[in-house]
Amino acid sequence: MKAVLNTGLRWWWLALVAILADQLSKWLTVNYLDYGYPGVQLAPFFNLVHVYNPGAAFSFLADQGGWQRWFFAGLACAVTIMLSIWMHKAPKSARWLPAAYALIIGGALGNVIDRLVLGHVVDFLDFYVGNWHWPAFNLADSFIFVGAAMIIIDSFKKDTPK
Repeated sequence: MKAVLNTGLRWWWLALVAILADQLSKWLTVNYLDYGYPGVQLAPFFNLVHVYNPGAAFSFLADQGGWQRWFFAGLACAVTIMLSIWMHKAPKSARWLPAAYALIIGGALGNVIDRLVLGHVVDFLDFYVGNWHWPAFNLADSFIFVGAAMIIIDSFKKDTPK
């Protein structure tokens, strides 16, 4: 156990928190919001809605007959393994990148749970301007986005000589 705590794998707690938050928010959506639009308006630019996405981001491949469910689940599992390896190799002092990897893992696995259990992903965050709506998304998607943004920001940091 001590060996794990000396690696980036100690950040798996963050992935688990992300999975739990994502799944709880989706459970609340399914159990307390009627399906479909317009949902519940919380601001002049934001609704809570209850919609499904059988595809990927922006409903990519949503109309492809079901094979995409297994493809995206497999892809998420492969990414989780890859990021877990990178987390494991991270030095104990590293915080930024292992946290980014953990957020991506948590988001990816949160959506995998939906795909495997429900056959689609539950989305509920609906931002819009006038009649133009951004595609609805969920907390898992947000965790993936934030983790990816952290990796991009890290790529611009200058390495300091040791």
